[in-house]
Parts: sequence; C-alpha cells; structure tokens
Amino acid sequence: MIIVIVGVFLLVAGFVVSKSDSPLAANSKSFRIGGIVLVVVGLLSKCVVQIDAGRVGVQSLFGNVNDKTLQSGLNFVNPLVNVNEMDIKTQNYTMSAIQGEGQKYGDDAIKVLSSDGLEVTIDLTVLFKILPKQAPFIYKEIGMNYVDVVVRPISRTRIRDISANYEAVALYSSKREEYQQKISTFIDKDFKERGLILEQLLIRNISLPESVKKSIESKINAEQDAQKMQFVLQKEKQEAERKRVEAQGISDYQRILTSTLTDKLLQYENIQAQKELATSQNAKIVIMGGGKGSSVLLNAN
Repeated sequence: MIIVIVGVFLLVAGFVVSKSDSPLAANSKSFRIGGIVLVVVGLLSKCVVQIDAGRVGVQSLFGNVNDKTLQSGLNFVNPLVNVNEMDIKTQNYTMSAIQGEGQKYGDDAIKVLSSDGLEVTIDLTVLFKILPKQAPFIYKEIGMNYVDVVVRPISRTRIRDISANYEAVALYSSKREEYQQKISTFIDKDFKERGLILEQLLIRNISLPESVKKSIESKINAEQDAQKMQFVLQKEKQEAERKRVEAQGISDYQRILTSTLTDKLLQYENIQAQKELATSQNAKIVIMGGGKGSSVLLNAN
C-alpha cells in the first residue's frame, strides 16, 4: 500500500510541476511515468497473496468477511481486501501447575471439587485445530484470540462440571479413563459449534489432597499385608496337608504290617538274621531258638 501511495504522490506532483514555471517542469513526464509504474506495481503486489502451508487466508473488505477461504500457495485477490492468515495445524493448550509448562504464567492447573467434597488438582493438555471452512466464521464471530475466548474457558468449565459427578479416589484410579472420555465428548461438541475440532484431551496428572493420599497409601499397604498373610496361611495349609498325608501313610503302613505279621513269619525272619550273623567273619555268640522256650547257644571265634 505504501508503494501505491508513493506512486499517487508522484503522479500528482508531475501534474502540478508541469503547470508551473518550476525548473522541474521538464521532468514532470518522468514523475508521471514513475508514479504510474509504482501504482501498477503496488496494485499487482496487493492482488497476489501468498498463504503459507498449514494456514488459510480470511478476506475482509471494509468490515465484511468473505466466507471463502484462501488456500496455501499464491492467490489472486481484490487489492483492497485485507487478508488475515489463520493456523489450521494441530495446536495444543496446556494448563499445568508447574511454571513454564503451560501457556499461562505460574500455576494454571484446574482445581475442581469432587462429589465427596474434596479439592482435586488436574493438569491437562488440549489438542485441537481449526476447521478450514469455519475460519471465516471464527474470525468474524470470535476473533483471532479464539484460544482465550473458547478453548480455555470451555475446557475448564466442562472439567469442573463433570468432576462433580465423581469421587476423588475414583478420578485418581478406577474411573480415570471413563472421566477423560466423558470430558472429551462434551468439549468436542462445544468446539464443533464454534468452528474448532478437538483431536485429543490428555490428562497429565491428577493430584489429590494429602489426607487422601495417605489414606490410599494406608489402604494399599493393608492390602499388601493381607495378601502376604494369605500367602503365609496358604503355605501353612499346604504344609499341614503334607503332614496329614505323611501321617496317614505311616498309619496305613503300620496297619498293613501289623495285619501281615505272624509267629511263623517272625520265627523265619529270626532264623534268617541268625544265619547271616553266623556266616560273619567276626567273633559272635549266636543264640538260636529251638521252639517254644528252647534255644541253642553257639560261641564262634
């Protein structure tokens, strides 16, 4: 636009100088030609607009926004329109308690109240992008600061509303995935109504009050102790069962042995043992039974 203004100035100056007695009158034609060239170059440069990759252009003329977007590359437009580029790539907005991780300075984590009245702190990241066809709508109805107008307040409000339906411990453990999915569903619906699309909602951390943390730790320790005791009891039960089976085997052995022992069998075993002793090379005294109440005494060296 500056080139056009300079060109117009040279045209006007050329006409003024040509009608005066100024020494520059002889150069008035050059002024006019230079002015025309600058105006043409300026207008041509305004007619061609380059849109970078991953962005779209939104045209506005005297406050009226054109519903047609300009795609990436070179585009020919009305030289009088104002073109604003908008990013359609994936963007992220992080709300974190750690300074430097989020878009806001300091602690920007979301503090919510659970159904049991406990305050829970949530860190999360919202991945979203602009629907290309909805870029003119966003520019006209929301503005270029759509992150602060839409993304941040809707995300924080929905998280607070849905958190009120869950207990603090459930958010931290068993219901975390369900909780995240429900938040994503509601936020995605709200975003689409405003020309945005939610790609993913990432809950980075859920912090519980210290009293609840200690209670959870105590519960976990108690469960571990119970599991350990159950293991010990199971081991003792198995040992008792082993001893019972062993005792039953000994009892069965003694019963069978008692039922099969007779006087003749005992006498036979006695004779066999004495025979083995008699054949030994060592000195011995052998007493052999000779029936009821009788015996034979042998002394072998």
